[in-house]
Amino acid sequence: MHTHLETMALTNRPQTARPQLGSTQILINKENPDGALLAKTELQRPTSHMGTRSALGTIDNIGHKVSAITIDPSKKTNAIKKEILQQQQVVTRQKLGKSKGTSSLKDLVESQTKTQEPSIEAGKNVSKTDIHLGHPESMDISEDKPDAFSKALLRVEDIDENDKDNPQLVSEYVNDIYQYMKELEQKYPVKPKFLEGYEITGKMRAILIDWLCQVHHRFHLLQETLYLTVSIIDRFLQIHPVPRNKLQLVGVTSMLIASKYEEMYAPEVADFVYITDNAYQKKDIREMEALILRTLDFSMGKPLCLHFLRRNSKAGGVDASKHTLAKYLMELTIIEYDMVQYNPSQIAAAALCLSMKLLDGSKWTDTLEHYSSYSEEDLSPLMRKLCSLVIKAETYKLTAVRAKYASSKFMKISACAELKGQVVKELASQNEL
Repeated sequence: MHTHLETMALTNRPQTARPQLGSTQILINKENPDGALLAKTELQRPTSHMGTRSALGTIDNIGHKVSAITIDPSKKTNAIKKEILQQQQVVTRQKLGKSKGTSSLKDLVESQTKTQEPSIEAGKNVSKTDIHLGHPESMDISEDKPDAFSKALLRVEDIDENDKDNPQLVSEYVNDIYQYMKELEQKYPVKPKFLEGYEITGKMRAILIDWLCQVHHRFHLLQETLYLTVSIIDRFLQIHPVPRNKLQLVGVTSMLIASKYEEMYAPEVADFVYITDNAYQKKDIREMEALILRTLDFSMGKPLCLHFLRRNSKAGGVDASKHTLAKYLMELTIIEYDMVQYNPSQIAAAALCLSMKLLDGSKWTDTLEHYSSYSEEDLSPLMRKLCSLVIKAETYKLTAVRAKYASSKFMKISACAELKGQVVKELASQNEL
């Protein structure tokens, strides 16, 4: 039977302050003295600690986890009730004490663990479903775990720290943008040896792209336009093969589409008719443009090597010579049929890594590894292939790229002595093995 005083204390009490253990309230009667003690403790607790609990892993939230234990009222075990009271007292002292970040959090979890273990041993008559002892994985601070993410990045420089005042550099979400770009390059892959079984060969493709490099230079188009042109050609041909007499038409039409995508003032259709020496008419180019766009589902957004190279050059703090040499190495790859399967981000990282190694022996730092997502070991096979392309370019009949980077506009980088040095020869010989 309830006493009159205890009944009034419970009925007049605010609903939010009523002691809840899981979903079951402890009845207060003569046979349950621990329940009465619990009620008095809750009534005397200051109201400031009864408010809304914060959400993301604070000490108050862990306290809520500790007290969230459900007890079957049909199974009354005094030992369990005493342990619950002890847990609440420990958590209350932790709430009222000073918080010292991780150290206080660790102490709280340790004290919580110590108080929970005997309660489980004592509650043998309580089913497992009646006791909920869960710790979020994100709050695991055991000594066996690896270093926290923030500690792991101590040697990684924040390259966007000084860009917060420049809205055009979007420093707040630039890392998300590049992460999305890496997802896009996986979404639009080019298969290795995609021309097998077709009338067009890898050599024909190389001749076409070498000629397009000359057209690109003559029209004074942006660098992005050339890379996007090659990307459109490869993606289209692996889905929709064409006869040999249509290959040049695919090339100029792809450059027209890329120009519309990248340029402020794209060349006219008549310009491409003229550059092909009237081999095709305007109608042919327009029809091929519609076919390419339908085949690629109007998806022109595959990222380019240049996008990733600029980010990597910023992360490495490289000078103009290293950046230009990396561009030369990247442009050598667009002609090679055997390089079509590599992702743009991988080519950009390998080109810059090799450029740094050749010009002054710079190391691939933790910052570069973090922002490029490639270690030097990951890039080694591709770097050896780039060295083979450098040696091949010296005697190759297709000279558009090498001649382009031999001009003073590009610092005559293709003629630098480092490209004929021992390091290039050694790496190229390892690729042949």
